Amino acid sequence: MASKDFPAVEGSTYVPGDEGYDAELAGFNTAYAHRPSVVVAARTAEDVRAAVTYAREHRLSVAVQATGHGLSVANEGGVVISTRELDGVRIDVKARTAWIEAGVQWGRVIEEAARFGLAPLSGSFPGVGAVSYTLGGGIGILAREFGYAADHLKAAELVTADGELRTVDAASDPELLWALRGAGHNFGVVTAIEIGLVPVERVYGGQLVFDGEHAEQLMRTWAAWTRTVPETVSSGIGFVVYPDIPVLPDVLRGRYVATVSVAFNGPAEEGERLVAPLRAVATPLKDGIREMPYTDSAEIYSDPPFPHAYTSTNALLSGIDEDALASVLKAGGPDADIMCVLGVRHLGGALARTPEDGGSALGHRDAAYLVQLITPIEGNDSLAVARSVQDDLHTTLGARTLGSALAFTFADGERATEAQTRSGYEAADYERLARLKGRLDPGNLFRNNRNIVPVTD
Repeated sequence: MASKDFPAVEGSTYVPGDEGYDAELAGFNTAYAHRPSVVVAARTAEDVRAAVTYAREHRLSVAVQATGHGLSVANEGGVVISTRELDGVRIDVKARTAWIEAGVQWGRVIEEAARFGLAPLSGSFPGVGAVSYTLGGGIGILAREFGYAADHLKAAELVTADGELRTVDAASDPELLWALRGAGHNFGVVTAIEIGLVPVERVYGGQLVFDGEHAEQLMRTWAAWTRTVPETVSSGIGFVVYPDIPVLPDVLRGRYVATVSVAFNGPAEEGERLVAPLRAVATPLKDGIREMPYTDSAEIYSDPPFPHAYTSTNALLSGIDEDALASVLKAGGPDADIMCVLGVRHLGGALARTPEDGGSALGHRDAAYLVQLITPIEGNDSLAVARSVQDDLHTTLGARTLGSALAFTFADGERATEAQTRSGYEAADYERLARLKGRLDPGNLFRNNRNIVPVTD
């Protein structure tokens, strides 16, 4: 049951106190939860249109949730549109594209595309929503070879703030398509997208896990190694002190470990040669690097599959020198005041190139590395400690920081300021986005996100 004046929809609607209200709002990141006046579990694009129209008429903000991985700014008292039931996928083999509805997770797209020898530019975890991931940028498993997922956005169906359902592509509205590639959450509720696929069936990759005593040596070796590898190699390095709990395997329980994750689109024999310098650092606790079908690519980063509470921050760096290496390890290592999952991604390659078919709003393409700090949290006390650790990281990285990757910043609530949003874009591009926002959403209906403040004439 929902508000009496809410229009009829094919899906379900809920208000606080209804059975199903909390379940529909439950997400993967449990640090925050939306508490809206109305939840619309949309079953069709027309349901989305009705929800947006209702929100505009009642001057309520709109938030969208598919899987709830990237929740940052909670919607209090507005309208939340749940897209989980929008679950269609269509593969066009000849065009090498996929049409994906807003509730679809990457795992489904991966499986559907694999039937035709194709792959999407998916991320490290197959349970992430494919549409929201793409709109935010998307640094995928093979990102250095193929670029951001957003760069391969061909078209989008969305409901804009005026309640209109429209389809956008490079011919019909190149300006809006440009904005959707990296800032899409600000301009409407996207109900489906068309993306390009790549002809990849198998990859050589996986993880090398080392005892933390080798962390510094591994970090230095990996940093030097990244300056030599071809664009067909994408990789990241991570550091974490695992808690001493029974659910973890004995090799990890209570242990500080360093992990390199590698993905190479090429022959296994060449992959073996490329990875050899990393294997030579020390005897790994685990060597999971192998040739695998792309459908097994979740093994490359082995992200935790269960919902939990976490917050994170990140910094895009121009490079990594000796001081930066030491700063990164100190910020998230075993001496940190709270459990941290510290990661560094190698960027460059195709990520540095703007797509020729209309460009993209994504900024800081000259960044060479992405440093991310994820902190599990429980309650306000641990959140305060996490904030302090995050601040220390940014202080130590200082002038090396070009900006931030907004899609990798989670559960920051009060820190989701205009200044933070600006940090994800080039200055001129942010102003361009703000003017477009002023034309399409002058009332800032879509503000429960990395909000671009509308500029009106």
